[in-house]
Amino acid sequence: MIYRKFKDLDISMLGFGLMRLPVLEDGSIDEAQTAEMVDYAIKHGVNYFDTAWPYHKGLSEIVIGKILKNYPRDSFFLANKYPGHAIAEKYDPADTFEKQLRKCQVDYFDFYLLHNVYENSIATYEDPQWGIIDYFVEQKKQGRIRYLGFSSHGDLPVLQKIMDKYGDMMDFCQLQINYLDWSVQKAAEKYEMAAEHGLPVIIMEPVRGGKLAKLPESTMEALKVGRHEASAASYSLRWCQSLDNVVVVLSGMTARDQMVDNVATFDHYDPLTDEELKLLLDAAEGMKNEVPCTACRYCTASCPMELDIPDLLFKFNQIRAESGFNIKMQLDALPQDKLPSACIGCGACMEICPQKIEIPVELAAFTEALAKIPDWADICRQREEDARKLEEAKLY
Repeated sequence: MIYRKFKDLDISMLGFGLMRLPVLEDGSIDEAQTAEMVDYAIKHGVNYFDTAWPYHKGLSEIVIGKILKNYPRDSFFLANKYPGHAIAEKYDPADTFEKQLRKCQVDYFDFYLLHNVYENSIATYEDPQWGIIDYFVEQKKQGRIRYLGFSSHGDLPVLQKIMDKYGDMMDFCQLQINYLDWSVQKAAEKYEMAAEHGLPVIIMEPVRGGKLAKLPESTMEALKVGRHEASAASYSLRWCQSLDNVVVVLSGMTARDQMVDNVATFDHYDPLTDEELKLLLDAAEGMKNEVPCTACRYCTASCPMELDIPDLLFKFNQIRAESGFNIKMQLDALPQDKLPSACIGCGACMEICPQKIEIPVELAAFTEALAKIPDWADICRQREEDARKLEEAKLY
């Protein structure tokens, strides 16, 4: 396992992100499989685990707390976050923090973050009536937080403001960095800004919510000339290894085979070759016209229509890459009030979207695209008619 030095700690460069844990048919976390994955991770040198208040509707904290209770407290580093980015009538950092400690069954957090400080949440974090930053600075003084930082999906101006104003209070920052967003979301500039402020970086979304785990067949064939068994995800993670100011690369693994593959990728230092990098950047060019949704699901909590926005945007991206018949068939199974056309355009989802996606605009475009695709029922009727004509003509 590759380890990076952070202050007085040796941290595994691979971190287990706990936002996309394996789930059972009823949607609950598969605790047995999660425990197996955690055990494999720890036995192979992974010592960084990252959870947050909203992950799996609050159950991620509980499950990881229960599992990590079986290991010595000094054998792992646990990171958690304060949900100041969530839209609420009031904020009580003390109450939330105490609940998080109890849920995770720990007396302190090794790493604690202000969750997603961005354009629409920075005012909440700065508001003196809530005292959020002051409270967590005090918790660090008391030893209940070892290292304090922040995560952000904000654009460069707000990130500059955070670092200029609060950089001295922070020990690290967490940013979305991958070879696609290096240019698309100005991750290169954000990375350099963190380095200039002396803030080590923890990477989130290194595989773009799974998007970079599936590359064009032609790209994979070229990449696998020298690495026949390598996964597409492994190239994304190896790309991160070349960034010197990165301490941890978080991977949101949902299955044991992903854990095994990721552990193998970080078994030793193995950055991309120039040829591999060129192939990946060429593939990235073909992805830049898609909606950059990472399925974080922050938007769903604020949608008054209770639309499954990440799934709809995922299907919209699929339609852009193929004919769309199969997608329209899948949508036919949904009630009318769960289709993209049910969006009322209120914009509540946009206020909390880390990727700054104009969701109502995209859903309206999705609705227009669907209207151009024949109904699945019509396709089926046409196929039946074609089959009847063929039978009458005795062509088969």
